[in-house]
Amino acid sequence: MLLAGLFFALMNVCVKYVSHIPTLEVVFFRSLFSLIASYVILKRDNIPVFGNNKPLLILRGIAGCIGLVGSFYTLQNIPLASAVTINYLSPFFTAILGIYIVKQPVKPIRFLYFAIAIIGVMMLKGFDPRISPLDLIIGLTAALFSGLAYNIISKLKTSEHPLVIIFYFPLITLPFVTAYTILQWQTPIGWDWGILLLIGIFTQIAQYYMTLSYQTANLAKVASLNYLGVVYALIFGYFLFQETFSQYAILGFILILVAVVLNVRK
Repeated sequence: MLLAGLFFALMNVCVKYVSHIPTLEVVFFRSLFSLIASYVILKRDNIPVFGNNKPLLILRGIAGCIGLVGSFYTLQNIPLASAVTINYLSPFFTAILGIYIVKQPVKPIRFLYFAIAIIGVMMLKGFDPRISPLDLIIGLTAALFSGLAYNIISKLKTSEHPLVIIFYFPLITLPFVTAYTILQWQTPIGWDWGILLLIGIFTQIAQYYMTLSYQTANLAKVASLNYLGVVYALIFGYFLFQETFSQYAILGFILILVAVVLNVRK
């Protein structure tokens, strides 16, 4: 999960460098690369591309697609800080759903650690109380479906190869983003193509390690490591984009680290 977080952070850096390209067009290229790469590797290794438990795999693809679209909606329609804070509720939903879906009990103390991490994110990113109830519902729905997708990954740990699970995500997502991309198409120029390729590569690696993590470890424990994505973002933002943060933000940074360490040690 630490490696997954790192490669997702590298992906986000690349996305920032192509911010002039429509978001869902970037998702299109990301999904297309993932679909092709997963298919080629699965065929090379003689692994059934469409897997064994197709209903659950399709459900994972749908849940992941809804989570992705919902999170992008919040990023585009409400303040960035608020969107990030809402999106980071997904590890909490992952742990809650895990109690019922994969029968992994969560000790009450873990919810305290999740609360500490969420408070840390809010201190770090801030929160805008002026967002509309509809936007809040869409953001929470996205976080909920992301948590559902992670639980399905765990549920499939005994029957599916990680790349099969990854394959279904772009398989379901591509039809939606393709229609939008055609309507809003903006041709990448020069280095844009190389950066889009890197986005695909980093995403594929990150998805693989994330899937492997959710398949082999306790959901509540590894889900808490998602919060380290904020730490990666701060480090890359500071060194690559000269972004600065206040002492208040540093306190939030420390709270996140404390919550993650406590959750993993418990």
